[in-house]
Amino acid sequence: MTAFSPIALFVYNRPSHTRRTLDALSKNPEAINSDLFVFSDGARSAVDDKLVAEVRNYVATVKGFNKVFVHERLENMGLANSVIAGLNHVLNESDTVIVLEDDLVTSEHFLKYMNEGLAKFADDNRVISIHGYVYPTKENLPEAFFLQGADCWGWATWRRGWSLFDSDAAKLAAEIRRKNLARAFDFDGSYPFLKMLDEQAVGKIDSWAIRWAASAFLRGKLTLYPGRSLVFNGGLDGTGTHTGSSFDFDTVLSSSPISLDGVEVEDSGQARSAFRQFFQSGRRLKRITLKVLQMFKCRSQ
Repeated sequence: MTAFSPIALFVYNRPSHTRRTLDALSKNPEAINSDLFVFSDGARSAVDDKLVAEVRNYVATVKGFNKVFVHERLENMGLANSVIAGLNHVLNESDTVIVLEDDLVTSEHFLKYMNEGLAKFADDNRVISIHGYVYPTKENLPEAFFLQGADCWGWATWRRGWSLFDSDAAKLAAEIRRKNLARAFDFDGSYPFLKMLDEQAVGKIDSWAIRWAASAFLRGKLTLYPGRSLVFNGGLDGTGTHTGSSFDFDTVLSSSPISLDGVEVEDSGQARSAFRQFFQSGRRLKRITLKVLQMFKCRSQ
């Protein structure tokens, strides 16, 4: 029998986004058996106080989960520190965690896929995480597949996986260069991940996600992806503190579950080629806002 992993949800100052995220998540049949941990960061300024309070008032009323635990930060930690501390908290008690932010809308098949993936690869040290979002590529993708590294839009991991997280961006960047892996880390030169890691190292950005990706990549670890997206990112609408607007990443949520039967535990050349073409098509990098790029596809507080 597949166990039900706890869910960690990180929220800040967007009540309508938070409501949409939780409404969709509660429609997953597995939600009623899942514990939900909500981490609410403190307001950065008086301007955000009212919205942060509105979010907190709402999450205090949330139903449809096994148990709901709300952690309200007194001060603003920022998204990176909030995520790191929150995951450490959950994984101190649980072997697994499913991770969401307040701008992610999930398919009703999201939790089934996450829990099945966590169970199926629990003892496979080649696998570091399970991911629910997939880019809207023009090329066909396998039903499910693996790629080296890690990602951040609706994902899950084990305590053993998160234990490999290294917060030292400068060390990670230096190791990538020492091993001549810069081009590979940049997805065959199609996306400036190493630049983001460098900017994290000097304090220009504050992203846990780029460090998580680099930590997984350097260890040669794999992440499982679905061939059809189970996550829609609704945060690239200009409402995020550090993100602009972009429709390049919009996806159609899968209306059917993802089968994990027969998936090969190896980096998928077919998916890698499709992702690379997605990044490169139409000079896409010039059209995606710099701030979206800087946050490694994750919003910031």
